[in-house]
Amino acid sequence: MLNFEFKNTTEILFGEGQSKLIAERLNSNDKILLLYGGGSIKKNGVYDDVVAALAGFEFVEFAGVEPNPTYETLSEALQVVKEQDINFILAVGGGSVIDGAKYIAAAAHYPGDGWDILVEGAEVTSALPIGAVLTLPATGSESNGNSVVTKKATQQKRAFGSPLVQPQFAVLDPTYTYSLPTRQVANGVVDAFVHVIEQYLTYPVNAPLQDRFAEGILSTLIEQGPQALSTPHDYAVRANIMWSATMALNGLIGKGVPQDWATHMIGHELTALYNLDHAQTLAIVLPALMFVKKEQKREKIMQLGRRVFALENADEEALIDATIKAVQDFFEQMGVKTRLSDYGLDSQAASEAAENLRRNDLHELGEHGDITPQVAQSILELAR
Repeated sequence: MLNFEFKNTTEILFGEGQSKLIAERLNSNDKILLLYGGGSIKKNGVYDDVVAALAGFEFVEFAGVEPNPTYETLSEALQVVKEQDINFILAVGGGSVIDGAKYIAAAAHYPGDGWDILVEGAEVTSALPIGAVLTLPATGSESNGNSVVTKKATQQKRAFGSPLVQPQFAVLDPTYTYSLPTRQVANGVVDAFVHVIEQYLTYPVNAPLQDRFAEGILSTLIEQGPQALSTPHDYAVRANIMWSATMALNGLIGKGVPQDWATHMIGHELTALYNLDHAQTLAIVLPALMFVKKEQKREKIMQLGRRVFALENADEEALIDATIKAVQDFFEQMGVKTRLSDYGLDSQAASEAAENLRRNDLHELGEHGDITPQVAQSILELAR
């Protein structure tokens, strides 16, 4: 097992009705930016619950944060923060809204253009405090310090991370996910699944506890994901999906083990270029990446097949191929297509995504740093 440091500072408020506890986590002098997306929270009761919880507090609303939040929209919200002397951000939504809150929180105290934090690696030395009310389990953003932002003007999707932007608290109420469209539920399950894979499917370092944690999350998603589609108001199923997505990326399972993240980096370029859903890009990239890198990931692919998918092939090559197919089949079962052609894309998309990786100076991806833009192009060619 590799050396590591671990500290998760987010207080999780899990279960039905937990939004009523928000006020107890705020200070009386907080002036709050209530940040949310397209307005669905006003149709499903979440907005009313949050506003009720904020009774007695001064708050300003900012709506319109997109899926794959953009620098352009977040810059508008940042201007509101500065003009209104906001000192706390409450993000109500999925990972995109929470990611956007993190960018705003960091940029509010940054003396230059906040985009420098993402493209130049400018250090985040202070940030506004954040709380979250999660409505779409997927990214784990509610209990980590990571954020991904897209700049439309340059077709760049870049990430940053800092413990200073990790939410202080997060409300996880499974009933808030009942009204989600099927596509968003499916995307969330696939996203959480791939988050686990990025931390698990590398090479063995004698970390059996982390492996078993990861396998438990994967098995839960495989079992409960299809049920979330067929029985959308099953509280137990939605609770299990929500907690699995949080545990997938709160830092625990990735400690002491090598991590990959090439699937995400390649997928980000497809989203930036073609505006595909984040999970759609992951479903395209991962099976092909597993095939191209099956020798480097050999032991863990076989372990995944045996322990998670209960495959019993005696022949190792057959087991590896069957495991890759099982992953692909799971994505398809969730209704998330796994080929570029399913989204009207062809080999041009593979070359353009590879060129974007070069432009963004992403030349050494993967746990071994051996996935170059050229290798990424070959992965996407395979995924046509």
